[in-house]
Amino acid sequence: MERERLGSRLGFILLSAGCAIGVGNVWKFPWMAGQYGGGAFVLFYLAFLVLLGLPVMLMEFSLGRASQSSPVKLYQKLEKKGQKWHFHGYAALIANVLLMMFYTSVTGWILYYFTSFLAGRMTGITNAASEQAFTAMQADPAIMVGFMAIVVVAGFAILSFGLQKGVERITKYMMIVLLLLMIVLAVHGFTLDGAAEGLSFYLKPDFSKVNGEMIVGAMNQAFFTLSLGIGSMAIFGSYIGKERSLLGESVNILVLDTFVAIVAGLIIFPACFTFDVQPTAGPKLLFVAMAKVFNNMAGGRFWGSLFFLFMVFAAFSTIIAVFENILACVRELTGWGRVKACVICAATVLVLSVPCALGFNLWSGFTPFTSKSGVMDLEDFLVSNCFLPLGSLCFVLFCVSKKGWGFEKFIAEVNTGRGLKVGRWIRPYVTYVLPIAIALIFLIGIVTFEFADGFTLLSWVKGWIA
Repeated sequence: MERERLGSRLGFILLSAGCAIGVGNVWKFPWMAGQYGGGAFVLFYLAFLVLLGLPVMLMEFSLGRASQSSPVKLYQKLEKKGQKWHFHGYAALIANVLLMMFYTSVTGWILYYFTSFLAGRMTGITNAASEQAFTAMQADPAIMVGFMAIVVVAGFAILSFGLQKGVERITKYMMIVLLLLMIVLAVHGFTLDGAAEGLSFYLKPDFSKVNGEMIVGAMNQAFFTLSLGIGSMAIFGSYIGKERSLLGESVNILVLDTFVAIVAGLIIFPACFTFDVQPTAGPKLLFVAMAKVFNNMAGGRFWGSLFFLFMVFAAFSTIIAVFENILACVRELTGWGRVKACVICAATVLVLSVPCALGFNLWSGFTPFTSKSGVMDLEDFLVSNCFLPLGSLCFVLFCVSKKGWGFEKFIAEVNTGRGLKVGRWIRPYVTYVLPIAIALIFLIGIVTFEFADGFTLLSWVKGWIA
């Protein structure tokens, strides 16, 4: 099967950034920043993006470009005979599918809110009705499954037109419009009465808020927002040539991703403080809190539609990128053509995404962890707490170990082409410090996770010792 190619460097940067930019930036990042006290969380998050996220991104890109293959095949081309690194390639495919099993539902929520604001159903109503709209949406199986299905079908329909004519072209337009919408919304946010208070909460570090849970949250968010550890970046590395070194391209993508996350907070927190909405609202911050904000704002229907249109573009940029990763893996395993693979993958992802959509209504009795948990919590735990850190660790060890690809081949691939180069001084860091840091993220995330009401492995160990 002939390897497809992206049409331009801009296409590669925007497509890779689109994979990173998504619900993690504009939904998860703001509510985590709000929950963990604002500025201090933001500071730690930025540090972990550079110290942990950037090196792992470099490794994924280098493996993809060197192998010219998807995650399920890249190890088989680069590993030594008899080695078993390629098992992680299959795990990466499973993780991408698992991510989409709940990501499509969240994107469906965003699409539902956009259409509701556009139709005028979310403004001119009481505050109580505005706050209850999210619960009502989740309680309706038809809405949850229907909008999720629209997301899945639309995503694979775009992919069916090909890498350049479908994926690259659509993502370019979406990303450019997304960035313009963000700037307009942020400028508008600065004019609100509570802007100064909101920006102070968001950007001024309060180090009294720093604790172990916040630090782990910032580390996990750095991996989640860049979709690292599951080969989402490796696939786009396989679509580019060797004209430019990978450090410069990775920095461009990291800057775009960080810009979107930071500006999302600049939009949300001034509005929260203007309309007396608690920034600690958690996962519902984007929907419940922001719907209430726009319901009380002059021109709320227009600004609400604009805000959720920006959200739709942000979410769809990741949907398209991860769907392309799934599609590339399946095509390399089966030899199917693009259209056939799109139809079969769309049907499979659609069916597998139904449990999450029904987990808030018909299947709400399923509580895998605490009494308030559901299907999405199980899927998110497996992706965020297991596949992302363990997958990242696997990529790192393969790139630095003599029993893997090896540091010399990794650094040569990264530095091939024009642009910024990575110095050899990085070797001790990526060989020893980075793997230990990622392993600690995984272990701390597991032992502090609330598996049942009031129960964590850490509390159990403390009780046993006492």
